Amino acid sequence: MRRDPRIDEYARLLVERSLDVRAGWQVAVRGNHLGRPLIEAVVEQIARKGAYPILQLTFEQTGGPFAREAPLELLREPSPIQRHIWETIDGVISIYSPEDAREGSDLPDERQTAIEQMLVPLRERTMSLEIPWVIGEWPTQALAEEAAMTFAEYEEFIFSAVLLDWDAEGERMRRIADLFDAADEVRIEAEGTDLTMSLTGRIGSVDDGHVNMPGGEVFYSPLEDSANGVIEFGEFPAVYFGTEVEGVRLAFSDGRVVDASARVNEEFLIQTLDTDDGARRLGELGIGCNPGIQRFMKNVGFDEKINGTIHLALGRSYTFIGGTNESSIHWDIVKDLRTGGRMYADGRLVQEAGRWLGV
Repeated sequence: MRRDPRIDEYARLLVERSLDVRAGWQVAVRGNHLGRPLIEAVVEQIARKGAYPILQLTFEQTGGPFAREAPLELLREPSPIQRHIWETIDGVISIYSPEDAREGSDLPDERQTAIEQMLVPLRERTMSLEIPWVIGEWPTQALAEEAAMTFAEYEEFIFSAVLLDWDAEGERMRRIADLFDAADEVRIEAEGTDLTMSLTGRIGSVDDGHVNMPGGEVFYSPLEDSANGVIEFGEFPAVYFGTEVEGVRLAFSDGRVVDASARVNEEFLIQTLDTDDGARRLGELGIGCNPGIQRFMKNVGFDEKINGTIHLALGRSYTFIGGTNESSIHWDIVKDLRTGGRMYADGRLVQEAGRWLGV
């Protein structure tokens, strides 16, 4: 059967644009059986570059049987051979295609934390951009149902969000980044929200299809002790390890979450914030810019790119853009500014109700 040509175009984006794979590289390709069409196309593209695909395949993408049964002390550490792979590969392509959209939510908190700790050696390399990496989304029935779409609708949605003119998108997002690169303070205002943070000395990164696919965000690592004020995430639930936390409210003082509450699953929120010291500080301020994504889908790879939103990540920061916060978690929580929110750069109103002013 002839393969949909969009799959090959998608695979070329991941291999050529996102990673720029070179001859002789060893590239880890992570995913599960449901992502086979895209994984096979990615492997073909890697091979054409004269590089080695290192397949890392599982049935479940969040731990699986090993995560449920292994002693915690074993789960916290990657196996010696897995550590060697993570320490020596030249790039990582992860294909996200879960069979269950809430995969991992059945794991006890201590096991979820152990998995995050196990991934630290890989994340130290990816989040410092020591090696190029990308996460690509692939349609599954579970994700379609979670987004309240038919499978055909969801598939079309993914391709429309991924197969963009990324050079043109990059130029547009660069203009947005220039606003904040020149600013010391960012202020976010909305109903129940008045939060400031400092970007002094920090330069943003434009994701025009290089780190996530779909791309479509400008992101920063704010100064770790600078967040002050309160933010309410009342529009969408915060989703982590398949658990939905609704009505999250976070109060910051000198960069640290000093008060947190939620309407639903507040205990999970507090436990995650208590994972380690860095979990209560911001690792990222992200600004969604993808024009092909307009609706919330309970899938953070898409939701954080919704044009007219911002997201804050609790936990580990991106060291390649100056961040220094260390944590075993990185939890992106999305806030919709399209219903009256405002963003200021050094006191200048630059975005209102999701629309850019003078960009």
